Amino acid sequence: MTWPIVAAIVASTVVTATGQVKAGRAQESAMKQQAEQERLAAESRELQRQQKLNKALAANVVGMGVSGIKAEGTPASIALESAKQVGLSEGMIGLSERLEQAQLRRQGAAARKASQYAAAGTLLSGAAEAYQAMPQKKGKKKT
Repeated sequence: MTWPIVAAIVASTVVTATGQVKAGRAQESAMKQQAEQERLAAESRELQRQQKLNKALAANVVGMGVSGIKAEGTPASIALESAKQVGLSEGMIGLSERLEQAQLRRQGAAARKASQYAAAGTLLSGAAEAYQAMPQKKGKKKT
């Protein structure tokens, strides 16, 4: 084979490896954006849940006041226990959403790393192919 073929193999290999690395970076960036969008959506959902809870609690307080029930003793302890349960539920929802966001970030980092390994493999196989395509020098035989 001739040198132009070797040069074409090398150029093709470099272009492919560069493309693999850029694709990995793009995928990582997309995953980070998705994680950020998920974070914002989670904050919005939490705000909506808090607003619903506040409305429900306010309605309970008004209802108890209208009916003449004092917020002492059993009604107060029930309200406190209910608030604790809501707090636990909110904590679990928040944790789940943060874990999902972290998973998206890890997937992005893994995609970037995988693209780097793929690019390294492409470079190695391209180097081997280019070496095999190089014109062989005919040396003198020793006698």
